[in-house]
Amino acid sequence: MNECISIPFPCVKLDEKLNIVDYNSIYKNWNENIKKTKSIFDIAPEFDVDRPKQFTVVDDKVYDLYTAHCEDCFNVIFVENPYLNNDGCVQSNILVGILLVDNSIEIQETMDEIRFPHFSAIIERKINDYFNNMGGLVRKFESGKYLFVLNKEMLKKLREDKFSIVEQIAKIEMGNDVPATLSIGIGMNGKTVNEDMAFARGALDLALGRGGNQIVIKESEDTYQFVGGDGKEVSQNSRVRARVKAYGLVELILSASDVIVMGHKNPDLDSLGSAAGIFAIANFYDKKCHIVLNNVTSGIKALYERLCDDGRYENVFINSEEAQKMIKRRTLLVVVDTHRPFLTECPELLDTARSIVMIDHHRKATGAIDNCALIYHEAYASSACEMVTEMLMYIKGIRLSRTEIEGLLAGITVDTKNFAFKTGIKTFEAAAYLKKNGADTISVRRLFKNSFDEYLARSEIIRTAEIIYGNMAISSLDESVQVDNPTVLIAQAADELLNIQGIEVSYVLCHYGNQINISARSLGKVNVQKLMEKLGGGGHQAGAAAQLEGVTMEEAVNLLKEKIEEYIEESE
Repeated sequence: MNECISIPFPCVKLDEKLNIVDYNSIYKNWNENIKKTKSIFDIAPEFDVDRPKQFTVVDDKVYDLYTAHCEDCFNVIFVENPYLNNDGCVQSNILVGILLVDNSIEIQETMDEIRFPHFSAIIERKINDYFNNMGGLVRKFESGKYLFVLNKEMLKKLREDKFSIVEQIAKIEMGNDVPATLSIGIGMNGKTVNEDMAFARGALDLALGRGGNQIVIKESEDTYQFVGGDGKEVSQNSRVRARVKAYGLVELILSASDVIVMGHKNPDLDSLGSAAGIFAIANFYDKKCHIVLNNVTSGIKALYERLCDDGRYENVFINSEEAQKMIKRRTLLVVVDTHRPFLTECPELLDTARSIVMIDHHRKATGAIDNCALIYHEAYASSACEMVTEMLMYIKGIRLSRTEIEGLLAGITVDTKNFAFKTGIKTFEAAAYLKKNGADTISVRRLFKNSFDEYLARSEIIRTAEIIYGNMAISSLDESVQVDNPTVLIAQAADELLNIQGIEVSYVLCHYGNQINISARSLGKVNVQKLMEKLGGGGHQAGAAAQLEGVTMEEAVNLLKEKIEEYIEESE
């Protein structure tokens, strides 16, 4: 070991059997378990004497191994490499971000041609100043889109600063009717800088899928952090996307042998109405189409019965087992009103289908359906029925039955709470299109009829509500009360609780099978989607839900209260 004494790194001498026979003083101080390590494999389990480049991990630190061949032995030197992670990949000390002015087109439409370039220049200057002051690099690479690179240590500063660039941009006023909003996706801890960039793109897509005007940080393959998102979804009035998606859907239908449509479990009018709209498109192009429906809930019973009276819907409705037997290699699977696999009527179809279309309006959550041939996901849309109606506008010559038209309008009506929530310009345009094509509003209203028992149960939920924090109501459906679809009932009760003066947020729970379902509603100040995500659920800012398994009603209520308190503390 004489030749290694002066080396300022841990060094060991190995015999031909790769046992440790000697070491230097630095190794002695470095390895606390020196008496237990008899072989090089005790320190480097994957050591290969013939491999020129290799590494090992000791006490969460990564060391490069350098092997020197002698006549009858080997000397191995351990050199710490701070630039590698535990997987031996380059340990990047940077984060990559993509910033998007997500309502740039809408702002441009509201401003003078002369003012808008000046407005854009001010935004660009503020963005450059913000990230340059943090020692970062920022470059504009598309209209309204910027790439920035920062030291990872700056993420803490960004959080402390509460990403003030978002507020700075929102305060710019130059004749714009709406404030500019930003969506930011940040990627870090990837194996390469390219992977960080991919993380940033995925994070930005998720931010936009959740309504825009927020920040999403992706720290690993399946770890996300959300910042902001308490404001209203970014409204988009452009029809370009709807037209492109309509043409894309038609092309996929034409190339398919048949079509299967499915919505979410415990379907509502939006789920069934949008499914009927897709059926109408497939039928128009003479493609055989089936709709997966495992149970007819009270909320959709009236529409279901009216569709069944239509001769075209004979043998159209199938259950999950029938769907799995029926799907073929060229079958097109269309998923409506949900983007989460476990919420669909038949998750198994997602693994079988080779071509999938996903149409949804819920704010995007992690674990969304992937490998889709076509994705139409708009968080600002009121309903899946609105999105399907938009596409119908671009299919020339199509004719829908009166029931299909009224089913689509019913879906829009129920999800907007009679055009009170999430109602934009395109919502009214879709409703006008359906009215123009024969929708009868009185006939639509008949689809919402409840039984007398359901009305009494809903009234009891409201009567027994507990008020917390002065503006939040929590109630539950008594387990002894028997109704056809308790999940629809608690959603209706949660909506009605918001009609009470002083109530800004409502939560209603019920037993459903072996789980507790929670329906949450808000007038906008509280983002119930973020709160329900804490319980494994999701939805919209103003309407969300969650399901809890293995808990009693009392435990579910206590857990809900804990998450509400946690949300309030985070918002302060």
